[in-house]
Amino acid sequence: MALAVLAAVVYALDLVSKTIVVSTLEGREPVTVIGDVLRLRVIRNSGAAFSIGTGMTIVFTVIAVGVVIAILRTARQLRSLPWAVTLGLLLGGALGNLTDRLFRAPAPFQGHVVDWIEVFPVTRFPVFNVADSAIVCGGILAVLLAWRGYQIDGTRAGEEPAAEASGAVQESRPAQASETAHESQAAQAVRHSGDGERAPGETDDHEPAPGTVGGREREGRSHG
Repeated sequence: MALAVLAAVVYALDLVSKTIVVSTLEGREPVTVIGDVLRLRVIRNSGAAFSIGTGMTIVFTVIAVGVVIAILRTARQLRSLPWAVTLGLLLGGALGNLTDRLFRAPAPFQGHVVDWIEVFPVTRFPVFNVADSAIVCGGILAVLLAWRGYQIDGTRAGEEPAAEASGAVQESRPAQASETAHESQAAQAVRHSGDGERAPGETDDHEPAPGTVGGREREGRSHG
C-alpha cells in the first residue's frame, strides 16, 4: 500500500507539473525563481534522466518498461517499509517519464521527456523534472539500504525471515512430541514384560513361598 500510494503521488506531481509548465512556460524565456540557484526552463529531452544518452529514446523506453515490470513483480515479496518508499519513488518516476515517451511528440515510443527544473544555471547542471528527482532519490535509498543489509522481505543480512523461524519452531514441536510418545510406549512395554514373565522361584507378593505357612517358616514337630 505504501509503495502504491507513493508511486501514485510522484506520478501525479510529475504529470501535473509537466502539463502546467508546457502550457505556460514552453517557448518563453526562463523564469528565475531564486537568483542564480533556481530557475524554470522548459526543454524536450530525448535521452535519459539529466539529458543522458540523447538519441536513444527507444532504448530507454524499453528499459523503462522493464523497470516498471520488475518493480511490480518485486512488490509481491515486499515486507519492508524503507524498501516500499524506495520502490515507490522508482516506480512513480519511471511511470512519469515513460508516459512522455509513449504519448508525447515526435512519435509513440519515441516521445521526448519534458524537463523544466534548472538549478545553479552557472554550472550548466542538466535540466530535470519531478520524475528524475524521484528516480535519483530512490536509487540513493536503494544503495543505502543494500549497504546496511536491509532486505526486501523485512529482514537484515544474516537473519532468517520471521515466517521461516516460526515454521521451524512449529516443526520441532511435533517432532519432540513424537519422541516423547515413543519413549512412553517403550517404557510401558518394559513394564508389561516385567509383569508377565517371572524368574524361576519368584512368586507373587500375595502367595506364600514354598516351605512357609502364612508367610512364616514351618517349625519342626520335634528335634529328634
